[in-house]
Amino acid sequence: MRTGIRRTTAAATAGLLLLTGTLPQASAQPSSTPATARPNSVPPDLPPGTGAPADTGAPDVKYKRTNKGCVESDAKSELIEYMPWGQVYLNLDQAHRFAKGKGIKIAIIDTGVDPRNPRFGGRVQGGGEYVFGNANGTDDCDGHGTEVAGVAAAAKTEGDFVGAAPEATILAIRQTSDRFEFEGDANNEKRASAGKVGTLAMAIVRAANQDAKVINISLTNCSSPKGFSADDQKLQAAIRYAVDVKDVVIVTAAGNLSDQGTGCAAQNNNLDPNTVNSVSSPAWFANDVLSVGSIARSGDVSSFSVWGPWVSIAAPGEEIISVDPKGTGLTNANVTAQGVQDIKGTSFASPYVAGITALVRERFPNLKARQVMERLKATALHPGGVTGKDNKVGFGMINPVAALTAVLPAEAAGFKTQQPRELNTSVTPPQGLDWPPIIVALSGIGAGGLLLALTLFVRNSLNRKRRSTA
Repeated sequence: MRTGIRRTTAAATAGLLLLTGTLPQASAQPSSTPATARPNSVPPDLPPGTGAPADTGAPDVKYKRTNKGCVESDAKSELIEYMPWGQVYLNLDQAHRFAKGKGIKIAIIDTGVDPRNPRFGGRVQGGGEYVFGNANGTDDCDGHGTEVAGVAAAAKTEGDFVGAAPEATILAIRQTSDRFEFEGDANNEKRASAGKVGTLAMAIVRAANQDAKVINISLTNCSSPKGFSADDQKLQAAIRYAVDVKDVVIVTAAGNLSDQGTGCAAQNNNLDPNTVNSVSSPAWFANDVLSVGSIARSGDVSSFSVWGPWVSIAAPGEEIISVDPKGTGLTNANVTAQGVQDIKGTSFASPYVAGITALVRERFPNLKARQVMERLKATALHPGGVTGKDNKVGFGMINPVAALTAVLPAEAAGFKTQQPRELNTSVTPPQGLDWPPIIVALSGIGAGGLLLALTLFVRNSLNRKRRSTA
């Protein structure tokens, strides 16, 4: 397997976590729960009757290229002499005995997907363009979306690397890029990169209307808690439309910590988990999406993975190997302004889950989107605790083979899921005695003793009679 250290023609950030645009502050939308009673870790309710936002199918402003060069391949005749550890931990080879994603369309809403890598095998379809040009999502100047797509759905050619769903169709939608900018006008503020929450909402609607069964969003907009904007509500409505009307599972990155302006500035390590320091969206809409945290090779939570009560599940997000975004081989590193760095981030944990979701959708075609989400959470390798969930990894590391093979009573018609409850583990005996069962037990013991005594008496009498006749 060839490895590609991909390089840029100008120093640039790695794009491991791309922003979707600054959220404008606005007053909170109407909610059935008073604002004073709602923790800031929970978004407002979607007002009844709110429909999906209209999709214009085009950028909302006119972007232009920055002086940052597009990524280029620096692949040489080097070999990656090991299988990606995440692939080993997830046991994808075994999972692929049950499903490979055939017939399932995964939408990658990102920086675009370059379809030329042979591991995509002609399975990339143009789905939409919200940045620049008419490539319809199949131009990727940043390389990020192509690498994400590789983790989700690259096929195995030579070597050991394979994506999570190697036979799935990839729907490419370019919604963001840090190689484009907007200088601002009378109606819109300046943007240092392309992409906005409003166009992310449109991209979700577009993917859902093009029959995607899984949507991967390796993008987050992270900030301190503040007002709920009109664009936020559009995003919330788009997600609800995709899940409940079009039957789509939405998988999204939980977010990365970063002091470089490309992620969450503060970890949610509060004593009260419902009062958070940072809000990561669209992961914030926890009831409607699968939000994915990152796990390291050691099994620990990645140091950069953002915590929160909205985290649903976790997957490998470090030491990533994927397709070379501008070459024919593979890559395991990026060249950034900070030097050569391993590929990592919740951005890459998310497509593992998206690909595995495609496997489940192939194997269980009758399950609705929300049932698929529950199956993935129920079969995950749960963290300790009463509920089997925490704010770092959600319900735990995704477990593909279990997700594809487990028999879940909750999926049976009419079966009501039991809620977890505290178990009494006290060794102190209860106060008082429960006499009725004690009396029954003692009576049984007494009756047994009498029968035993009678049996012994009869046996001894017979023995004496035999001796006397002898």
